Amino acid sequence: MGKFDELNLLYDPVIPVPLPKQAPATEGFAEVNGTRLWYWDTGGDGEPIVLVHPASGSALIWEYQQPVFVEAGYRVIAYSRRGYYKSGEIDEKDPGTASGDLKGLVDHLKLDKFHLLGSAAGGSVVADFAVSFEKQLLSLIVSSNSVGQRRGYIADHAVRVRPKEWDGMPVWFREISPAYRGANPEGVQKWVDLNAIAVLGSSHRQNSVNDIGPDVLETLTVPTLLLTGASDMSTPSSLLRMIAKHIKNSELLVGAEAGHSFYWERPELFNAVVLDFIQRHPNK
Repeated sequence: MGKFDELNLLYDPVIPVPLPKQAPATEGFAEVNGTRLWYWDTGGDGEPIVLVHPASGSALIWEYQQPVFVEAGYRVIAYSRRGYYKSGEIDEKDPGTASGDLKGLVDHLKLDKFHLLGSAAGGSVVADFAVSFEKQLLSLIVSSNSVGQRRGYIADHAVRVRPKEWDGMPVWFREISPAYRGANPEGVQKWVDLNAIAVLGSSHRQNSVNDIGPDVLETLTVPTLLLTGASDMSTPSSLLRMIAKHIKNSELLVGAEAGHSFYWERPELFNAVVLDFIQRHPNK
């Protein structure tokens, strides 16, 4: 894919990367669907890229991506989903939909066409959004997620990957690779600290709008980049290879020595691959 391929990445070591200085951004709240979403927005005239966080984070976790994407000329936007840092809590009787909240946010910001990136649980959100509102997307990037699969052989495979003891394991163990834990204990602690303040109150999940299976993936035409880490225990490369067969306009990259938190563990590689992809799919 482009100038990056898996063979060249096979033996790349994990090298600790210092957190870069953040670009200026405006913070705000969007009142949508009976809740409020906290977001930050770097502004500017560049094409927007909207970042959707995993269940183990919030809008705060994109420190490695924000300044790099801004420097590349993009307007970068991230928000905390309902139930996460500074946003409204989830009402278990009326949780709403995460993709519906995302639609409310992009309408609030008056975004027309934009790039959309989701990691882990955020990948299900962006997949659900893409199925409903594909014409708004310049590109779709899904990292460490089965692209919202809810039924069919891919969803069954994803369930079997996780043992019954999965939820009892520490979240940092599930989501950060052994290579990164060994190479960057300070980075692990920073990730853990961000995770500790991410979730508010109820851990209840929001609903999806679409019942996504392999047949639904085959209807997507938006340029789609699929990413996962070679050490991702939750979303192995075998899973994404199944998915890639059903998305006509897709590319796949597996990051060596990265786990479920690819964006945090291998940020230079993650950012380079994402930028290479979105730069090949501009607004025409």
